[in-house]
Amino acid sequence: MKQQSNQSLLFEMLRSFVTLADTLNVSRAVNELGVTRQTLRRHIELLEDARGKPLFHLEDRQYHLTEDGQDALHEARSLLARGRAWLDGQAAHRDGLFNFTLKRDDGYFYHLQQHPISRIWTHEGPILRETIKSWALSEGQIEHPAFQSVRPHALVFRYIDNYWLCAEVGERSDFAHWYGWSWARSSVGLKVDGLPGAGRFNFSAAQSYDELRAAQGLRLDHVATQMPHGPDDEMRPICFARLLLGSRFPDGSFAMISMVDRSSQIDIPGLDPGIIEAASGIETVKHEIVSRRA
Repeated sequence: MKQQSNQSLLFEMLRSFVTLADTLNVSRAVNELGVTRQTLRRHIELLEDARGKPLFHLEDRQYHLTEDGQDALHEARSLLARGRAWLDGQAAHRDGLFNFTLKRDDGYFYHLQQHPISRIWTHEGPILRETIKSWALSEGQIEHPAFQSVRPHALVFRYIDNYWLCAEVGERSDFAHWYGWSWARSSVGLKVDGLPGAGRFNFSAAQSYDELRAAQGLRLDHVATQMPHGPDDEMRPICFARLLLGSRFPDGSFAMISMVDRSSQIDIPGLDPGIIEAASGIETVKHEIVSRRA
């Protein structure tokens, strides 16, 4: 395969691979892609030729991913998502750390700036510092006694069948403050894209979560966005620092802990200061208030 002649096809080739991997059906794949069967098969052949290994095998006229195809699928999805975000001017890196900016015509926005973990000790609030200390003492075990002092402030997620599920909501978390405890605790068991602000789980959030799952370490992001709030469910600005921590459930499976601190001083390059000012003026919902959604 000639490298230069096929670089311009890479995006469409990846789309063909991911779509066929999702459907395992040529007819459905070509309908979703809007291409011919010949084009789809040619894209797969080019990718297999470039990689030197088959991505699919046919058994009883049914497509199945090979082991190499399974290994390649996640990275292919990531490349597609990154490519779309980059083309739309949403994704970038500042000082080597991920930056994401989304502004929609309906007024919705989502801004994210990744920060070095060392910032925890110099700029962030005490809850994030205490969380890292507790996480270290607990050796990443969520049920360890050392972690219990900060656990009520956290959200816990589990990754099952390619989905992030909410496994636990801390009653003292900012999530519970914002939405009210009676409703927030009913989020347990929901997929992450079914949580408040459904549909806001964009490439930026997925990128952060997937990176954390792969490294199973720590990640610090500053986020400015909008979420439904108040009795009228009006979309209101919210800014927060979010610390993600790779941990373990008692059965040894991966647990992702999300610790949010709205009191941190948000540092996102290019962010309108008015957004931070508007977000800081919103009163949080108190635990004692019974949510209207209960």
